[in-house]
Amino acid sequence: MIIAATVDDQLKHVSLEEPRILIVGAGIAGIALAQLLRGRGMHPILIDRSPDSGRMIGDNRAGYMLALMPMVDPVIDELECREAYLEASVGIDRYIAHARTGKVLRQDHLGDLLADYGDYRGISRSALLDVLTDGDCPIAFGTTVTGLSDDGATVALAQVGQSGQHHGGRTRSLGQEEVLEFDAVVIADGMNSRSRRLVTGGPVATAASESGTTAAAVSGETSPVSSVDTTWGGWVCWAAADGDQSAVDEIWSDGFFLGMYPVKGAVGVFLGCPDARQPLGPRRFAAEVRRRLSVLTPRIDACLTAVEEAEAPFYWPLRDSRAQKWRHGRTVLLGDAAAGFLPTAGIGAGMAMESAGVLADELSSLATGTSAAAALERFETRQRPRVEAAHDNSRSLARLMFGRSRLFAFVRDQAFRVISIRSALKPILQLLESPPRRM
Repeated sequence: MIIAATVDDQLKHVSLEEPRILIVGAGIAGIALAQLLRGRGMHPILIDRSPDSGRMIGDNRAGYMLALMPMVDPVIDELECREAYLEASVGIDRYIAHARTGKVLRQDHLGDLLADYGDYRGISRSALLDVLTDGDCPIAFGTTVTGLSDDGATVALAQVGQSGQHHGGRTRSLGQEEVLEFDAVVIADGMNSRSRRLVTGGPVATAASESGTTAAAVSGETSPVSSVDTTWGGWVCWAAADGDQSAVDEIWSDGFFLGMYPVKGAVGVFLGCPDARQPLGPRRFAAEVRRRLSVLTPRIDACLTAVEEAEAPFYWPLRDSRAQKWRHGRTVLLGDAAAGFLPTAGIGAGMAMESAGVLADELSSLATGTSAAAALERFETRQRPRVEAAHDNSRSLARLMFGRSRLFAFVRDQAFRVISIRSALKPILQLLESPPRRM
């Protein structure tokens, strides 16, 4: 259960003998890490710049669905929330690939393929946060980092919120700042992290091919963060649950993408289009997609109707990010702040939770005298290659998914008929076959 607690309130529980750890960002990665550490008897300070918990999960209400691979299972088990996790999610058993016309190309049993490794489940982001915060989870809302110093990992905290005023496009805090010292600082405030800039500096290098479907970052050597812009985006919303909540459906077409992902009590809908088509708006674009499909299953029909009828559905620009270095002194990046994923492989949230588990292991060693710099360096050495392998896979899939040529779509449909699902998931299976060792 999320509890609003100021930084001072949280610091009262930190003993003189335990390390002081600040976690910036109460998303999936930050909350998972905080709860893991709390379960081990530590008292990290968790802050979030959102003014309250409702704002923190607000985007989820517009249609933010997750498919979680089995790499999250160790975290779920350590937090002893498996029963709540199973109750709040649905098991995904089948993947149904549709041709550009809507016709079913093939069906594959993902449940059988992944059974040796653990569960593959669909869940909404808000439901996952509820599961992860089944025990008390204090968060200092309306709080952000305004400065970082490597001198004793000193951190300046500023209280921000509705008292802020806008000046020249920036928000100036009217609250008070205080300087606090921490042994380690974890930055987990998302792909567009504001706090990350305090330690990395420099611009984000963005790359996109002429076709707008590149999946390879072409960032300069000097840029600390690179980004791929697919020049696509998509509207996300919910459709009503149907009679087959164990199947994921996707249509990869020329000029649009439709993904349908079951969660508890609903189907998450993602209708993708080139950025140039966004001005059409969701209603007109969904109607256009409907006209282009020669096969309209009840689920496809219901999901397109949900987009057409949704009130101001959230538009998700399909961009990613990758920090070239995670550790900076006693500060480290985690989750999307380290590597923000394209949703193409459905593995970003799973890797964020896995990373939180590995980082919890390393931070636990601070209590035995390990230096923070050494612990964070080990974390990056252990986890960054795994995260970047999954990140590369997501970028590679973007090349296949976001095409505009009818010929390309035709060739892709033919390839779908012959490529086995095991071959398609090989990079993910390799990660599952060699999980990081846990303490």
